[in-house]
Amino acid sequence: MFRLRSTIPTTQPSAIKDKYDVIVVGGGPAGLTAGLYSARYGLDTIIITKILGGMVSEAPLVDDYLGIPEVKGNDLVDKFVKHVKKYNIPIILDEVVDVYRSPRGNQEWCVKLRNEPKEICAYAVILAVGSEKRKLGVPGEKELLGRGVSYCAVCDGPLFNGKTVAVIGGGNSAFASAMFLSNIASKVYLIHRRSSFRAFNVYVEAVKANPKIELLTNTIVREIIGVDKVEALRIENVETGEERLIHVDGVFIEIGLNPPTEFFRKIGLEVDEEGRVKVNVDKSTNLPGLFVAGDAAGGPYKYKLEQIITSAAEGAIAADAAAKYVLTLKSK
Repeated sequence: MFRLRSTIPTTQPSAIKDKYDVIVVGGGPAGLTAGLYSARYGLDTIIITKILGGMVSEAPLVDDYLGIPEVKGNDLVDKFVKHVKKYNIPIILDEVVDVYRSPRGNQEWCVKLRNEPKEICAYAVILAVGSEKRKLGVPGEKELLGRGVSYCAVCDGPLFNGKTVAVIGGGNSAFASAMFLSNIASKVYLIHRRSSFRAFNVYVEAVKANPKIELLTNTIVREIIGVDKVEALRIENVETGEERLIHVDGVFIEIGLNPPTEFFRKIGLEVDEEGRVKVNVDKSTNLPGLFVAGDAAGGPYKYKLEQIITSAAEGAIAADAAAKYVLTLKSK
């Protein structure tokens, strides 16, 4: 099932054409911005995405997007989508399972969708597919998924009203989730394997000042324990080797992202050591006509600041480069 968190309607499948100038794959900040800029260049554009808004739709509060302070993630997504829909860009909820050169040999790229039999082709494709949540890989994680194990605090947090929960991670997402959950749960453990954090200092100070959040540093989770639901965590202090159990009703895992590396390799895109696509400064790739923006982009020319505003900027850059590429092809 595809999750549509925005209240903005998407285009019905009957509106899908066989051919566009640009196909944008992904509906987060990078993809929506790419679609907007592509349409503003006068190019026939379509956006295809599994989840409208991407991970922004899961954010309880966004306070670092210029000009729109203290906005809920869903509300920010709605603003983005309304702006895109102003240009009558079709937005289709589906999953792109393959991208390949057109068999007609006309320099076009085609995409195959999971739920739509029609092949859709374009001169250029912008991949803004983001990344998936990284897994802990410990016993109990897979078995108790959906029964106390979650990767989305804003999605599942309300189920733990008055209960004890744990958040695993040391970055911005982990700290934001802990603060969000402290408004719902009776107690929140924030568990991190190191003594230092990747999160912004303002988040760290806010968590330290919150009496409902207990920081457990230099600590790793060895096992998630439970029968029909999460009941406890077996944790280990990496400095002393001491193991102990802590009672929790839920655990929220926020330890980073994994890009869809195998999908990229299947297409023929070059990837870096992290599995992200190597992009040039204009977000072009080793395959002419394919561009990558947002969290899925990597390589030596990628400046890594995974924020909404930088993803949106990369989407605009990719659309500008794609537009120049498409207009050059169409002028021949």
